[in-house]
Amino acid sequence: MVNLPMSARFSGLLGVSLAIGIGLAIAQPAPMPGVTLPLNDLSAFSNPTPNWRIVGSVRADLNKENTLLTDKGTGVLANIPMAHPTADPKNPYKYDLFTTLQHGDVDLELDYMMASKSNSGVYLQGRYEIQLRDSWEIRTPNVHDNGGVYERWDEKRPEGHKGYEGHAARQNASRAPGLWQHIKISFQAPRFNANGQKTENGRVIRVELNGVIIQEDVELTGPTRGSAFADEKALGPLRIQGDHGAVAIRNIRYVTYDKPRPELMNLKYAVYKGKFQKEPEYDKTAPESEGTSTVLSASVSRIPNEFLIRYTGTLRVSEPGEYRFNLGVPGGGGMMKINNQSVIAPGEWNASGKATLPKGDLPFELLYAKFVDWAQPALGLTVAGPGIREYVISDGPGGTGEEVDPIMVDAPTNTILRSFMDMPGEKNTQGRTLRVTHAISVGSPEQIHYTYDLDKGALVQVWRGAFLDATPMWHERGDGSSRPMGMVQRLGAPVLFLSKLASPQANWIADTTGSSYHPKGYVLDDSDRPTFRYQSYGASIEDKIRVLGEGKGIQREVTVTNPASDLYARLISGTSITAMENGMYLVDGQEYIRIDDVAGAKPTIRDANGRQELIVPVKGKLTYSILF
Repeated sequence: MVNLPMSARFSGLLGVSLAIGIGLAIAQPAPMPGVTLPLNDLSAFSNPTPNWRIVGSVRADLNKENTLLTDKGTGVLANIPMAHPTADPKNPYKYDLFTTLQHGDVDLELDYMMASKSNSGVYLQGRYEIQLRDSWEIRTPNVHDNGGVYERWDEKRPEGHKGYEGHAARQNASRAPGLWQHIKISFQAPRFNANGQKTENGRVIRVELNGVIIQEDVELTGPTRGSAFADEKALGPLRIQGDHGAVAIRNIRYVTYDKPRPELMNLKYAVYKGKFQKEPEYDKTAPESEGTSTVLSASVSRIPNEFLIRYTGTLRVSEPGEYRFNLGVPGGGGMMKINNQSVIAPGEWNASGKATLPKGDLPFELLYAKFVDWAQPALGLTVAGPGIREYVISDGPGGTGEEVDPIMVDAPTNTILRSFMDMPGEKNTQGRTLRVTHAISVGSPEQIHYTYDLDKGALVQVWRGAFLDATPMWHERGDGSSRPMGMVQRLGAPVLFLSKLASPQANWIADTTGSSYHPKGYVLDDSDRPTFRYQSYGASIEDKIRVLGEGKGIQREVTVTNPASDLYARLISGTSITAMENGMYLVDGQEYIRIDDVAGAKPTIRDANGRQELIVPVKGKLTYSILF
């Protein structure tokens, strides 16, 4: 961390956009405004077969393969495979669902639910498959697993090599069957010249599954196996596979990109030497150098530090509407005007802005002042607008001015790391993101991990996939925090697991006051797995958390010696908790709670502050599992 003088931190007109705070998010769409595909009926699809239906809700049984149970209503698209499907050699994909929408470049997002052992897929343009599959029990995914870009196929190749160019997900970020999953796909269609000849392959720019990036910049040299079309085109329908297994889909949203990009023209630059805290008086200040350029770039300056570059020119806009800009100017500050209006305002820390632009040739001005010597000069500008996906309009993405090698912690064996842990979506009393200051994160070779709060004896989060990103903690001075890298199930703001209640409806205490809570650390077993110990309400507690077989989740066994007669355990909270069969509870469609052994006590779902909680009286030992 570099400590700057106050004059550099608050630099007047030009502001400061230092390496630590500014970068460019290329091909990383913001929350999509987009279009929602209506699911009141099947009119958005061409010739749907009877296996497809519109329903109001859907659920799955973990023990019944390829089975979804539905309720009447609208809003959910369900594929219920037919008991006796009829093959049609002339139409092998007749049970698949094709949209009437024809798309080229597109950002697509949707929720989906897989039945146990089920298999489906989304085909972009009907040709390029992103696999949807129940991969709950998979540790290392392959191209056939959830989130994979499916392989191409050539029968002329030797056995064992017919499939090629498939791309497995980077890690298994899947949820259990019967739980809603969320996928975001950014796709760039192949390009063709006026003669219809392909000039550029299609690309899967990015796939994000349940909040985890699992694919980036995958080139598609041709249709994947099972394509509905042998050729490639600029446009094609979305297609959902319907002949392999039961799947439900909801909240389908998309943004298409088919409008011409803005162009920078007639660029001129002037480079001024010096440490500029405000914009120079150009008629009184001679430039060090000046000239014309075909592209925005920091390389027009031969001065390594303490300079200002001023670009002027024309931005040609073919499509009127609102445009978003992201400016990267490491080691200094920047500002930008278009059509004589401020877009990147002087004095702002965050180098981004929006402007509503008319069609036409618009005056353009951009400044970059650099005065921090440890940052490398760079200038990057991205643009996104109506029907235009974010793209780099400069000679590079700008950068951060400081290269940081990420510090990742794997868990090839049972692994323990203590750090701060931030809880997105939860606020502290000052309204800031809640930080757990005594967090213990425990990783496993089964790729099921969890974080435990020593201050409250609380399970904070569980996740599947890669373990921890410790860059925020160990890079330079750091801030003491680490971040989970896989598919995270956050369990809410941590509270005491055990509490004394005068009745099952009494308020759960918010902190440890009056609980006599006293942590006693943890002990390790022969496999280096911790059992946490603490005292509370006069009782001694041992809290043992273990990974379930096949990586399905975790099991928690809490032993309480000398429990008070009115002691309760709070197993989970959520917006909605639904009792299922065999001691199972569904929480917000995101995880299952399974009651394994509570010594005959009866769990209760209760309302609390606009949410629901699952609590149970404590009779000495309780065991439950979280399946996700």
